[in-house]
Amino acid sequence: MSVLVVGLSHRTAPVPVLERVTVAAPDLPKVLDQLLKSPSVSEAMVLSTCNRVEVYAVVETFHGGMSEVVDVLARHAQVEPAALYENFYVHYAAAAVEHFFSVAAGLDSMVVGETQIIGQLRGAYAAADEAGTVGKTMHELTQNALRVGKRVHSETDIDHAGASVVSEALGDAEAELGTLIGRRALLVGAGAMGGLAAAYLRRADIGEVVIANRTPANGERLAAAMHAEGVPAKATGLGDLADEIAQADVLFACTGSIDVVVPASAITARTKPLVVCDLGLPKDVDPAAAELPGVRVVDLETLQRRLTEAPAGQDTRRAALIVAEEVKTYLASQRSAGVTPTVTALRKRAAEVVDAELLRLDSRLPELDDAVRGELQKTVRRVVDKLLHTPTVRVKELASSPGGTEYAEALRELFGLNPAAPAAVSQSAVDGEKR
Repeated sequence: MSVLVVGLSHRTAPVPVLERVTVAAPDLPKVLDQLLKSPSVSEAMVLSTCNRVEVYAVVETFHGGMSEVVDVLARHAQVEPAALYENFYVHYAAAAVEHFFSVAAGLDSMVVGETQIIGQLRGAYAAADEAGTVGKTMHELTQNALRVGKRVHSETDIDHAGASVVSEALGDAEAELGTLIGRRALLVGAGAMGGLAAAYLRRADIGEVVIANRTPANGERLAAAMHAEGVPAKATGLGDLADEIAQADVLFACTGSIDVVVPASAITARTKPLVVCDLGLPKDVDPAAAELPGVRVVDLETLQRRLTEAPAGQDTRRAALIVAEEVKTYLASQRSAGVTPTVTALRKRAAEVVDAELLRLDSRLPELDDAVRGELQKTVRRVVDKLLHTPTVRVKELASSPGGTEYAEALRELFGLNPAAPAAVSQSAVDGEKR
């Protein structure tokens, strides 16, 4: 069993394609269930954010697993698989581990170094765990990826290599309006992205924030938190959008809804500029809003064009080195752990041989003194343990290097060990094996 990653992101797909494939929270259990029902898939996790959709799966075969994952995503997007193949990227075995760690470190994000991805990965894991699609392999791999992400952010300043997508969007708003100080902002959505936007608005000394949310309690909770931070804030329902937009200088929308939340008709004639930051995927704001006089729309496509080729910098290179080091360590530990069944089988075979010979000795020399018999047993077992010590220790050491599982295969062949137990070892844990 090996780990497979099938995905598409801002690097490989235009936003309209991402919008079709994105998996909203209500659809996640269904997609995970379909993945797990695929013949080649034994574990699965889906990471769906504003700029990437990825399936992490433990599969029996590469081609079978890839085909089945693509089919599930295509059915969800209601398109033929062939229409998506050119946008997909695929990572398998060791390459899948490297990609997972890079994603967790923020190295594969639209804005390099953004920290939201760690929370998003944690959320993806929690959803898969709740759906019952996470097993030992995915659990261990995800926990290692989260640890690597935290290490990168604690040991480098990669966070400064680029602000979050939220700050980039608000930076555009500030450039358009001259300043955000004292301005009025309308925040549509009170989820994780909405909370992040609220934090950036507070740091920009925004004058007032109105939070419109489908669930009033969530909007009121975020408004209360902002008010406690010294920012005048209030919550309202989505039915008041038109009135609130008329008074706003900045509209920030990211709700996670699969439908347009802010219709163009809610934006009336303007006497002052309005900057619309639409980070929803699919879009929260009707694209027709961009054609209205006095309205400037900043969306994921705008940010995608600008940020995809952003320079990495020294901190990013340092982060990449940490990821490479962690990948090497992880793969070595998996290879080493993978030979354990072979070592166990060898020691079990030796113990069986010793027991059989000692039993034969008892039948041939029944009159042997008990003290002498005891010393003979200890001596035989000690000799066998010493003979096995060096090869079993060395095979574990050698297994930590690429191709090291060949030594375990040699042991199995030389000693005629049961192939059933080592079969799981011959496919190295480097390949994301489920042990």
